[in-house]
Amino acid sequence: MTSDPAVVIRRAAPGDIPMMGRLGALLVRVHHEFDPQRFVAATPQTAEGYGSFLRTQLDERDVILLVAERDDTVLGYTYSGVEGRDYMALRGPAGVIYDIIVDEPHRGTGVGRLLLEATIEELAVRGAPRVMLSTAERNEQAQRLFAREGFRRTMIEMTRELGGDGR
Repeated sequence: MTSDPAVVIRRAAPGDIPMMGRLGALLVRVHHEFDPQRFVAATPQTAEGYGSFLRTQLDERDVILLVAERDDTVLGYTYSGVEGRDYMALRGPAGVIYDIIVDEPHRGTGVGRLLLEATIEELAVRGAPRVMLSTAERNEQAQRLFAREGFRRTMIEMTRELGGDGR
């Protein structure tokens, strides 16, 4: 747990986008390492592409982009939103956390917990009656954090590759 008062959680700004893009590419790489058949591989363009996408989200009304920062350095970010009823997901309105990532040297220091708590608080302020997220099956460290913060398992994604044997 961090007791570093110098870690600040704040809204993301345009100047944060290059680092957020780099962290987004890290998110892609980590997931690809978990399961290369399920998750796309990062390319040399992933950081720029991810950053470009996140830039389009900065001014979206129902989107929340927060960064954790210390000494003008972005340590991690969350990307979340408030969504209405979703019949495909069989759920009512909810806050949904799409991304939560902390740069590798800062993992296990409480930065992720601070980001998660601030994101949940912001989603609550915006009227979300619940918060949902997905995590990779093999991302046990993140799952422990989410469980400590009151999340429970509700769905299991299963994947089957097609073509060839397919089994």
